[in-house]
Amino acid sequence: MMKRKSVLLSVPYILWMLVFTLIPLGVVAYYAMTDPATGAFSLGNLKELGLYMPVLGQSIGYSLVSAAICLLIGYPVAYFIAHQGPVAQKFLYMLVMLPMCMSFLLRTLAWVGLLQDTGIINNLLAAIGLPRLQLIRTPGAVVLGMVYNYLPYMILPLYATIVKIDHRLIEAAEDLGCNGVQTFTKVILPLSVPGMLSGMTMVFVPAVSTFYISQKLGGTDTVLIGDVIERQFKQGNNANLGAALSLVLMILVFVCTGIMNRFGGDEEGVVV
Repeated sequence: MMKRKSVLLSVPYILWMLVFTLIPLGVVAYYAMTDPATGAFSLGNLKELGLYMPVLGQSIGYSLVSAAICLLIGYPVAYFIAHQGPVAQKFLYMLVMLPMCMSFLLRTLAWVGLLQDTGIINNLLAAIGLPRLQLIRTPGAVVLGMVYNYLPYMILPLYATIVKIDHRLIEAAEDLGCNGVQTFTKVILPLSVPGMLSGMTMVFVPAVSTFYISQKLGGTDTVLIGDVIERQFKQGNNANLGAALSLVLMILVFVCTGIMNRFGGDEEGVVV
């Protein structure tokens, strides 16, 4: 009886996954492997992917750099929040979540206003007699936009992992003679690995497929794979090639998710 009830309760989720996940994935795969002119099965779209491998490599590079910077910034923030009192934790958690309540487009456009040649930062530099800087249309601006928009996705899983660490393990390490640095490196940091992998994945996946950030903050040399896909659908009138590129991104996402599931769930094996 309980098993039957569990199956019935899972029906809405299964239907949701079927309609909004599996069917769209199937449509993308279908267009990726059909000829745009005849609709017949063809691998021609996949053969053209070699032309865009440098762009895909650049997208992966930008995303990895952004994820690494988010980890360097997000870990101390998450660690600090996790070691505050319950009320302070809720307040700081809300502050981290607050930017996500604002439109992604508005957050990116705000950086355009700050970084552009006649923007706030350059106007301040000019006002104090310093030369204006080329802040926008640079790789650094694109990475900055990614870090700013996706940093909460790093902080939240790290916080959720760190706050669950059993304090008795820390006390045991201290009783065995570990100083603060040794306790962190041998206990806290290894137990934080699942949150680190989860955060890296949650930052990398949207960053590698983004196109709005690179369009607004980047230049002609910062074209990402998301830009290419958007152009194929909106300007190039080649939905089949766009679908093939999207298929490559989906496979990359599945690989990242598989790595996270494979290595992110093991919190054992901590040696003091």
